[in-house]
Formats: sequence, C-alpha cells, structure tokens
Amino acid sequence: MLSRRLLRDSKAKFIGELLVPVAPFDQKSGREAWTVAFAPDGSYFAWSQGHRIVRLIPWTKCLKDFSAGHSGEGTDASSPRHLSRQNSDGSQIVAETGEHTIDCGDIVWGMAFGSSVPEKQSRCVNIGWHRFQFGQDQLLLATGLNNGRIKIWDVYTGKLLLNLMDHTDIVRDLTFAPDGSLMLVSASRDKTLRVWDLKDDGNMVKVLRGHQKWVYCSAFSPDSSILCSVGAGKAVFLWNMDKYTLIRKLEGHHNDVVSCEFSPDGALLATASYDTRVIVWDHHKATILLELGHLFPPPSPIFAGGSNDRWVRSVSFCPDGRHIASVTDDRLVRFWSIEERAPQAIAPLSNGLCCAFSAEGSVLAAGTRDGSVHFWECPRSIASLQHMCRMALRRVTTTQQVEALAIPTPLRDYLTYKVM
Repeated sequence: MLSRRLLRDSKAKFIGELLVPVAPFDQKSGREAWTVAFAPDGSYFAWSQGHRIVRLIPWTKCLKDFSAGHSGEGTDASSPRHLSRQNSDGSQIVAETGEHTIDCGDIVWGMAFGSSVPEKQSRCVNIGWHRFQFGQDQLLLATGLNNGRIKIWDVYTGKLLLNLMDHTDIVRDLTFAPDGSLMLVSASRDKTLRVWDLKDDGNMVKVLRGHQKWVYCSAFSPDSSILCSVGAGKAVFLWNMDKYTLIRKLEGHHNDVVSCEFSPDGALLATASYDTRVIVWDHHKATILLELGHLFPPPSPIFAGGSNDRWVRSVSFCPDGRHIASVTDDRLVRFWSIEERAPQAIAPLSNGLCCAFSAEGSVLAAGTRDGSVHFWECPRSIASLQHMCRMALRRVTTTQQVEALAIPTPLRDYLTYKVM
C-alpha cells in the first residue's frame, strides 16, 4: 500500500526525453549512455549515446523544445530540431544552432565539462611556452574512452585539442577541478587515478595508487582541495589534492561503490553502492550521517554484498544542497530530501545507468542502456534562510571548526548536519 501511494502521489514530473533511433546493430552492447553532463555555466548538455558518439546541445534550446507544444513527449535524437546532422563520413559538423555530433573513435565511458579561469596558472610554473592558451570564455569537453585514451574537445567548435594517452584500460570517469585550473582527474579500470594539467598542454602531473581493483568514479570537493574516488571494493577513498596523498578511507558499504558526489557546500559526501544504499557522510570526521535504503526491510550484509535487484548505479547532489537523486536497477529514479529517509518523489526508468542535475538544479537527466536520456523536474521547495546560512558557513569551515565554536548545541548540530 505504501509503495502504491508513493507512486500515485509523489511521481516526479517528466519533462522530456532524447531518443536514439533503433537499428538492428543497436541490440548489441556498445549503445549505452554511460555518462551525461551539464556545462558548469548551464550553456550545454552532453551525453554519450553509444557507438562512439557524443551529442552536444545548447541547454536553453533543449528546454525550449521540450516545452514548445510537446507536453513531455519524447524526441527522436536524429531529428535536426534537436541534433545536428552528420557528414557522410561520420565526422562532426557545427550546426547553426550550436549543436554538435562528435565521433570519439571508441566507446565513451566518462565525460566532463571544464572551463578556465585565467588567473589560475599551471602548476608547472617553470615552463614559459604552451601550445594552448585557454581563455576564460573557452569551454572544454573531456571524453574517456574504451581504449584508455582521453580526448579533449573545444565545445564551441567541435575541434579535437588534445589526445591524452597513459591509461592501460577503460577510462571509466572524468572530473575537472571546480576552481578553473583545468586540472583533470581520470578514473580507470587499470586501478589508478591520473591527474592531468590541461594548462600545461595535458601534462600528467601525478598517478594516484591505492585501489586494488577497478576505479569507477571520482569527484572533487567544491574548493578543489579533496578528491573522492570509489570503485570495485567497499571503501571510499579521500585524497589531498595539494599533496596528492591519501587522507583516509571511509568504511561502511557492503558491496562495490560506483558513484560519488560532494554537496555544493562541501560539508557532505554522497556515495552509491551495489549494496542497495546511498550513504551520506561527514567526510571530515569519517562518520555516516544518513543512509538512504532502496530495499525494505534493509538487506543483511551477505545479501547486500551479492547480486540483487536494487544495485544503485548513480547518485547526484542537487545544487540546492537539499536534494539527492539516485538511479537503481529496480527501474526507478528517486528524489530524496536530506531531511527525510523516504523518497520525496520517484519516476519510472528502465535500465538506468547515470544521472546528473542541471547547473541550476531544476532538472535531472538520466541516461539508459539504449542510449536515450530522460529528464524530470526536481521537486520544488523554497530553501529556508537557515539552510542558506548553513551552506554559506560550511563552504569555508570544516566540521571540527564548527564544533569548536562557542554556540548552543542545537545550533552546532544543525550546522554539522547532525540535524538535517
């Protein structure tokens, strides 16, 4: 009865989808949308639609097309109204609408947008000449490929800028430092993370070793000082990105951890696992603040550590700092509030693989195994002044610093998210 009422009363609002034409060869593996991404400035949306192809669409145009008389109907991704056409040889062309089709040459597993801040200089200060001079108005797209290569593209022109070669296996995930330094971290099935400096023409700065198996995902804290990485194993790794050293491991999951993301203020860390849970951590103190279970009653560690139909594939933190989205093998997308232990809204999604919130946080995009992308509105609510003040404070203070303040205990608990 509870699940039926939840489906009826709390269904997330579906606003549109981008579909890929189905052909006989598409029934084979290789057509999965392993990754979707929004540009930090909200200008572009990109997704890997399978078979080496990445699509880039101006986000405002995408929203306009969804609302222009479609009433949430799906759109064929081959339509020129949504996507640029291709040359006969499959190469990318720049359409008048600013839409691009990029053939990356191999299956795309990871993808990330990056933008430059000129005052953020390369860490290789002894080098006086660089092949590329990235301006403030330049937007880059990094793609991680099945053959271990990383290709860097100019979003506005579709031009290939760099081809980074050092990984020996699939590049599963990519993430740029949010500070505009164009430091890029790649997570690979070769059990390593690699740090690249694109302002130094893509020079590899460091190899981070510690994972004993595949690395699935990595994420920077908002101030770029900490990197979280997760993979085929139960531990969550935290790295100091000034010294490139391991800070600690977070223990609490019972199965592979496959997705991670920090909250916008950097105070919380959400991790998704095949153990049917999303855990929200206070990573400063290595403590669990909240567990979001996708199976009720909660499974035993033995069942959670094996094959089940509730594997959580992806987790994303909303920019409002109050909502979390998860994609699970039970064919549902869930929207959670950090103040509750039950989903605030849900939506059906078959074969979901990944999800990401738009830059302003109003829309969630989720990719599937057939290469399509589905979009929903995030549950709307007005953030309290208390929450906004908490986020402003936590952007610049650690949990230990807050606990050292001479303030009443209820206020201290609220600021440290002990009371959500």
